Amino acid sequence: MPEIRSPLPGTFYRAPSPDQPPFKVEGDPVAEGDVIGLVEVMKSFMEIKSEASGTVVKFLVDNEAPVMAGAVLVELAD
Repeated sequence: MPEIRSPLPGTFYRAPSPDQPPFKVEGDPVAEGDVIGLVEVMKSFMEIKSEASGTVVKFLVDNEAPVMAGAVLVELAD
């Protein structure tokens, strides 16, 4: 099963801002290059882009949760 991992440690955000909907939710299709979330490090936000295509099965990290580099954020189905 393809996975999307965090490239760096920080705080994971599923939406671009608190008043906007999440980038993706369970069941959404994902294309290579789609943004699925943000990781914040010291007030800098990095877009997390999918390196595979598929369907979002599950987010393994909650919104605003701390993540480590290499942590699995999302599981995709082919």
